[in-house]
Amino acid sequence: QVALQFPDELLADAVEVAARMEAATGAQMYVLGDTTYGSCCVDEVAAEHVGAEAVLHYGPACLSPCRQLPVLHIFGQQPLDVGRCTEAFRELYPERQSRVVVLSDVVYAHAMGELEQQLCPEYPNIIFSRLVCGDPPGPTVPGEERKFGRQFSVEAAGGLQDYAMFYVGAEGLALTSFMLTWNRCPFSSFNPVTGCGRRETLNVNRALMRRLYLVERARDAGVVGILVGTLGVAGYLTVLQHLRELLCRAGKRSYTLAVGKPNPAKLANFLEVDIFVLVACAQNSLLDSSDFYRPVVTPFELELACNPAREWTGNYLTDFRDLLPGACAHVELPPAVPAAEAVPDVSLITGKMRATNLCDPPASQLPPSTALACRDQTRALAEISPAASFLESRSWRGLEQQLGQTPISKAVQGRRGIAIAYEDEGCEQ
Repeated sequence: QVALQFPDELLADAVEVAARMEAATGAQMYVLGDTTYGSCCVDEVAAEHVGAEAVLHYGPACLSPCRQLPVLHIFGQQPLDVGRCTEAFRELYPERQSRVVVLSDVVYAHAMGELEQQLCPEYPNIIFSRLVCGDPPGPTVPGEERKFGRQFSVEAAGGLQDYAMFYVGAEGLALTSFMLTWNRCPFSSFNPVTGCGRRETLNVNRALMRRLYLVERARDAGVVGILVGTLGVAGYLTVLQHLRELLCRAGKRSYTLAVGKPNPAKLANFLEVDIFVLVACAQNSLLDSSDFYRPVVTPFELELACNPAREWTGNYLTDFRDLLPGACAHVELPPAVPAAEAVPDVSLITGKMRATNLCDPPASQLPPSTALACRDQTRALAEISPAASFLESRSWRGLEQQLGQTPISKAVQGRRGIAIAYEDEGCEQ
């Protein structure tokens, strides 16, 4: 039994592909559509519902490693004018000794071999990245980079910061993630759709300033909502537990929410939450929350705000697995500091004093979800739960049934027309 996962734009071909696959292999095929989260991730949960033993993922992919099912990626082949791309590269890098790393969107990976044949004889210091599905076996060697499903090795003495980046693909989340992660490297790109090359300069600085502002908002937050943005990327349960522990030690309340794809209407239902943190793949975690009622940050930004041992070094992490124990970028939580010895801090947004130390986990915890509670205990619960306290202060708390109190009446004809002028209302002269 094999699951075939298609993005929305390719679902029209799913039936024919599934029929041909069944005829060729004899295996039973299931088509997965309308994924709960981003279509770039493998939907292992939906595949497990049908008992699939493997997943074939069609279309663009973030190449995040999966938990347990074997996955075969079929990226597709979008057309690329290799000659025009070569000319754009020469215009952007006229110096033949330039050190450049070439990255590409997965749908143009099929043409990278031909582009390499065109450029390598002229540029001896050019490096082409390779696509790697899943985690490659063995440890990394000095100078080797393994991120976002790309793998390449640099030979310069100064490391990767001595190289420039050339991206083949349209502007999108993948390019933004690359630019934030390798923000010390100058970026250029070639858009195969428009056939134009350009230097990417100001977008990174503006994006970094926006993200660092969100870190300051996270420091001021008292209630944090942890949004589950993936159920298939390996390590998502571990990072959820890590974030809960981090927020508890920082003296903040946290709520774990599974709402599917986040949008302003969904998150506006949780007014008691000051800020949200999205646990998703490296591409989908960089959510533009400018239209949201509350901002949405990444796990790395939340750790910058709540972990005093982690300092901003200029390296931005979009993959939450880099924060887990055993990763190269993992930083242990420092020991608790008594409140009397804590060094106060001033918020750059509100101007108020705030504590920056980590405390021991509180002894009193919320009652388990299966415990019974009387309605009279609402006020007592409000003292330890921000959500209950917020609900207590609201004048409207939802619809009440009032069984047996509402009189029964027959259906009658209502008003007709539009709200500005019903038919039974007189017209003003």
